[in-house]
Amino acid sequence: MAGSSKAPNRAVFLDRDGVINALVYHHDAGIVDSPFTARQFKILPRVPQAIQRLNRLGFKVIVVSNQPGIAKAHFDPKTLAAFDRRLASVLRRVGAHLDATYYCLHHPKAVIRRLRRSCDCRKPGVALFLQAARAFGIDLSRSYMIGDGTTDIEAGARAGCRTIFVGTWKCELCQFMNPPDLRPSFVAADLWNAVATLIRVEKNGSLPGGHIAR
Repeated sequence: MAGSSKAPNRAVFLDRDGVINALVYHHDAGIVDSPFTARQFKILPRVPQAIQRLNRLGFKVIVVSNQPGIAKAHFDPKTLAAFDRRLASVLRRVGAHLDATYYCLHHPKAVIRRLRRSCDCRKPGVALFLQAARAFGIDLSRSYMIGDGTTDIEAGARAGCRTIFVGTWKCELCQFMNPPDLRPSFVAADLWNAVATLIRVEKNGSLPGGHIAR
């Protein structure tokens, strides 16, 4: 129809590890990191229901995650695909879905040479956000980034999104932010509470910066 135009989509971008699935303590390496095996991949409580709520609100739900595990030889592409299948299966049980998943597989110190690089897709770079915005017609300024790391908050802010930090925001984290005065728009205990905060923001227009959802 002449003169008509489709309104831009809105998205909620999600980090994966620590937001959707639990982080894992790897005893042999003495580190807390992403899961390295399918058995270690555990969906956190109320995550499927939180994503279902976002689906019903009409947001595109898109995972944007740094996944250097293949580059570091912690696991192979088949294992990463198994994680994705497991998540999709759990979401289907409650009628929820992801609209897309974007991974950065690179790392500057990768063991796998073809993946050893500094890139714009690795958060806090915004290349994956821009790719998703082009693919889905997303208005980034009316979208959200939910993550549990400082790079998630940096990337979301650089992309022009509102940001929700999952976890406990401590002043010590500020030293890792770039710029140093950057703060998340909101803080929530987990993804379920992050979505509850988002819903209140959408209903009321805005909440004070640093609002904490429990």
